Amino acid sequence: MKVAEVLEVPVLKGCQLIGGHTGIHREVLHVNMMDAPDIISFLKPYELLVTTAYHLKDEPSLLLELINEMANKECAALGIKTKRFLQEIPQEAIHLANERSLPVFELPNEASLGDIVNHTLSYILDKRTNELQFAIDTHKKFANHILSGKGIPQLLKSLSSMIGSPVILLDQYAKPIYYARNDEKYIEPLKEFNSSDDYFYFPNIPYFMFTLLANKVTYSLFSVYTYEKKAGYLVVIGEILPRDHSTILTIEQATNVLSFELTKENALSQHYKRVKNDFFFHFVEGQYSTQEEIMNRAKEFHLQDEQKYLCVTGELDGSIVVESYTQNQLKIDSIYEFIEDELKLFPFQAHLFTKGRTCTLLIEIEEVEQVESVVLPTLTTIQTKVTSQFSRTISFGVSNVSLNLVDVKNSYKEAADALVIGHQSGKLAFIQTYRTKDIRELLRSIPKQDLQDFYHNALGGLSAQEFNHDPTLLQTLFVYLEAHCQISETAKRLYVHRNTVVYRLEKCEELLGRSLHDSETSLQIRLAFQIKNILEA
Repeated sequence: MKVAEVLEVPVLKGCQLIGGHTGIHREVLHVNMMDAPDIISFLKPYELLVTTAYHLKDEPSLLLELINEMANKECAALGIKTKRFLQEIPQEAIHLANERSLPVFELPNEASLGDIVNHTLSYILDKRTNELQFAIDTHKKFANHILSGKGIPQLLKSLSSMIGSPVILLDQYAKPIYYARNDEKYIEPLKEFNSSDDYFYFPNIPYFMFTLLANKVTYSLFSVYTYEKKAGYLVVIGEILPRDHSTILTIEQATNVLSFELTKENALSQHYKRVKNDFFFHFVEGQYSTQEEIMNRAKEFHLQDEQKYLCVTGELDGSIVVESYTQNQLKIDSIYEFIEDELKLFPFQAHLFTKGRTCTLLIEIEEVEQVESVVLPTLTTIQTKVTSQFSRTISFGVSNVSLNLVDVKNSYKEAADALVIGHQSGKLAFIQTYRTKDIRELLRSIPKQDLQDFYHNALGGLSAQEFNHDPTLLQTLFVYLEAHCQISETAKRLYVHRNTVVYRLEKCEELLGRSLHDSETSLQIRLAFQIKNILEA
């Protein structure tokens, strides 16, 4: 309740404001009366003091001290009965009241101080009761929005209509997550500011304001909390002053309902993430028996079979020193949630999976060239933002591009190996790309159908011989090449006569239609045997 409203109370009808006019918007929460000289030490903020000034009649200069102390203690106002003991208020006191913006007014003689205090307190209590009822009704209205399934967007729309200002919901990192389409003009400056290298650290208080120079708009922010952490900020476009009680009460009820809704959404999100993580790590660890089962489960998480993927494994450098293992893991999870949120801003689709201290990014790739031109710069940006936001460094291991989802199992191992190699080198905040170890790894990057075609073309009639369940010729040819084309060594390894080996090799040449002494033929057959192992894996 403001001083200006108090002056409208019927019992104060006829009172005259004689000083401190600029302070009539001061808040009044308490009413006190005094006629004792030591009242100053008992004064409280937001208190209206009424007095007959009996103890000031002989020393009017003490009034200056009283006005000063009341202003220092942020009292609301001073009311004096002037026609009793203090006939008039000194001009010095009026000037001081004007300087300190402390309202001073003359009380009507018809009412006693007791009546003034009682009626004013009753008026304040009635107003508080109305505000409380308003808060209850507003909370019910917002709760019904959620319970009826209208969700957060409809709640924000209703709140905006009630307070007459655009409303935006930010996440805990000040990124917009819910807002009306026509409010985008207020969003863009926030996005541009938040995407810069200099992060704005909001104070850890329930309510504050700031103005962006980019658009010269004032933003009033109200913190939204869920269990044990800040979930985000409710932003009202415009200046919300502490004296705007009804507006602040309305916003507070909205934040309370938002807290419950965000808690529910977070619980559902965490459940989805656990299921998604279980699927991915069971997949890369080979715990699914059939490819059909993998594909059916993958569709639930928007993973496609005929899609090129790049696998990236990340891990925070060093250790986080906290009180317990649970707190340690919660801190790690919050960093990975931040990374997942950052990925939405980049020009590719990425899926994040977490397990303990590590995270895995499965990035959809259209062309292999995107790795160097888009993905690696993005990982560098993520490293910079993690360091800026959490004062931690993170390292990444990057695989080769897999041509489909099934091959992601090998890509995951490549990314994990690259991460280990980077750690072994003693580096921090590195991005280590996987280097192919041998010809088999190189062949894995070729589509399976192409491998099968090459295999049958290279072996010709020998592949048909294998199909007829007679692997003798292929086995002899394999051992012959492994023995560096030495017939005696081949016979020794196969436990057969030398002439038998010669006969089988001649039969192989007949089926191939080419000489085994031809270097190109020999190379193709060696590659075919490597491909055979890959196809059977």
